[in-house]
Amino acid sequence: MIMPLNQQTQYLTVDGGRIAYEVAGDGPLVVLAHGMGQSRAAYRFVAPQLVAAGYRVAAADLRGCGESAAAWPSYSRTDIAGDLLALIRHLGGPAVLIGHSIAGGAATIAAAQEPGLITGIVEIAPFTRAQAMKLGDLSNRSYRRGAYRMAGAMLGSVTQWLGYLDHAYPGRKPADWTERQARIAAELREPGRMKALQSMLKTSPADAGAKLADVRCPVLIVEGSLDPDWTDPRAEGEAIVAALPAGIGRLAMVDGAGHYPHDQFPEQTVALIASFLQENTRA
Repeated sequence: MIMPLNQQTQYLTVDGGRIAYEVAGDGPLVVLAHGMGQSRAAYRFVAPQLVAAGYRVAAADLRGCGESAAAWPSYSRTDIAGDLLALIRHLGGPAVLIGHSIAGGAATIAAAQEPGLITGIVEIAPFTRAQAMKLGDLSNRSYRRGAYRMAGAMLGSVTQWLGYLDHAYPGRKPADWTERQARIAAELREPGRMKALQSMLKTSPADAGAKLADVRCPVLIVEGSLDPDWTDPRAEGEAIVAALPAGIGRLAMVDGAGHYPHDQFPEQTVALIASFLQENTRA
């Protein structure tokens, strides 16, 4: 498995199981949380650049994922937020929390629950609001294909999940794409991993959406312009910013990116994150 920081795996026991993470660097704390069906290796191109820029970077495996325990009572965004807050407390906080997809919603909840521990959040392609699919959405071919493959993954198909990932990276693929797909497939075939993904896919972002108005720290929303999980990714990002208290959120678009802009276009995504960190952290 490719490690984003090339550090030894550490573990934190929390209520319900054990979370794996690694940490490197010195400076203000930044915590990275990946999306469902992945691991902390999703940040393999991002984490080293943040360490080099002068940050102490911790990359965690979500519950059910990577090297964290596979079986948990539940996998909601609220659950994930609790794990991340526990990790930040363990590492001495406060921190800027960066969350992708389901972990973007978890970042919202964490910031609302414990504002003293979270100095800022970056949400990459976040599922942070309850989704209401309209019949007309299915006329969008890209959205329809992604939804079909995600439905197959919800039924337990590793092949369909890999197909979804292929679709969610339109055009440009990372140089290690074949290796990463093989690693993800192997992880999902470990006992309990696919069940964890299925459980995450069935969760609702409503718990995160309910907390948007309670966030007090600065927020950066990063969306890929070609993200197939929404018919209009910009409109989704704008809706999240609008639901936050006035003046604390802003949206940045990564042109040509799908649901994984930090993996497809890491240099551009890191530049956005670095600018946000410079504005919202102190050495």
